[in-house]
Amino acid sequence: MLTLFSRHGLFDLKVKAEGDIEVDYHHTVEDTGIVLGQVLKAALGEKRGIRRYGFFLLPMDESLARVALDLSNRAAFVYHVDYKDAMVRDFSIGLVKEFFQAVANESASNLHINLEYGEEPHHIAEAIFKCYARALDTATTIDSRLGDALPSTKGTLSS
Repeated sequence: MLTLFSRHGLFDLKVKAEGDIEVDYHHTVEDTGIVLGQVLKAALGEKRGIRRYGFFLLPMDESLARVALDLSNRAAFVYHVDYKDAMVRDFSIGLVKEFFQAVANESASNLHINLEYGEEPHHIAEAIFKCYARALDTATTIDSRLGDALPSTKGTLSS
């Protein structure tokens, strides 16, 4: 899923993660989300010149995901994905929520993830990761019309 994120968001990403996966994937997935969120926040700095907002609607076979985000320095997370605690191989699809909760918190972004519909757990996860990547690509794109300005009428993106 991180490969999909990197490819569809046009982000260079290399991850080396170790964890107690012999117990379960929870801590490793959550810790990876924490680190990715921290890296995003550090890479964006003051966020001068970026669009700040991003959204995307993405179909993946029978699934349709919608993501909206605001790189506001105010962490919020809304996740409306209705599925049973399904497994993709030995990975619980419920961990997708834990991953993105950690990303939103650590990147101090307002992130809304909605599954419009979907059946196959792998397609649902894939749609969410690709959709987030494309929304983040939009939000982090430099907008030449902004110059070096912050994307805020307040002149600050405060936490």
